[in-house]
Amino acid sequence: MQSVALIDYGSGNLRSAEKALLKAAHDHGVRAEIVVTGDPDVVARADRVVLPGVGAFAHCYAALHARPGLMEAVGEAVRGRGVPFLGICVGMQLMASRGLEFGATPGLDWIAGEVRLIEPADPACKVPHMGWNGLTGLCGHPLLAGVADGEPMYFTHSFAFFPEAAADVIAEVDHGGRFPAAVARGNMAGVQFHPEKSQAAGLSLLARFLEWRP
Repeated sequence: MQSVALIDYGSGNLRSAEKALLKAAHDHGVRAEIVVTGDPDVVARADRVVLPGVGAFAHCYAALHARPGLMEAVGEAVRGRGVPFLGICVGMQLMASRGLEFGATPGLDWIAGEVRLIEPADPACKVPHMGWNGLTGLCGHPLLAGVADGEPMYFTHSFAFFPEAAADVIAEVDHGGRFPAAVARGNMAGVQFHPEKSQAAGLSLLARFLEWRP
């Protein structure tokens, strides 16, 4: 049975994410042990890693860095051993080179780019971007297999991750202008929306992550 480390660093919707991963595994017949953990040894040995995140980029980065050995363990698993990784919301944004929320803060720099405030051209589109919105610009990535153009997912954020390379963007969303809704490179992927709050479509994405063999 594969082990999935759901990273506990004091910033993330852990209970909802855990329940969604368990349901996705059960409903799709995937044998997986979901472990909510901040233990570097457990993370370093995990078969898959999920990094959630809620709040400000700088706060989440500082919280991850404050746990002794945790950031290094995540790097060892994801970059060293190449295990599949999924970042959710700010967990996705932390993959960037830097975030510009409350000043410039370095990120993990796994995918070159920056996290900056979304600025809708349409004044009717409010910030934060909150609620259901359809995915567009799908590129055929395995995590999005079966997702139709316009498939609604649940968003709640004010900042978005803008990679330098267009090839790293695997889905977009339009909220007074298009911006990345999902990114991926190699064994690493991230989604700006919350799959754990996106009902059947979100559970299907989590199930595909549990089966993903990058």
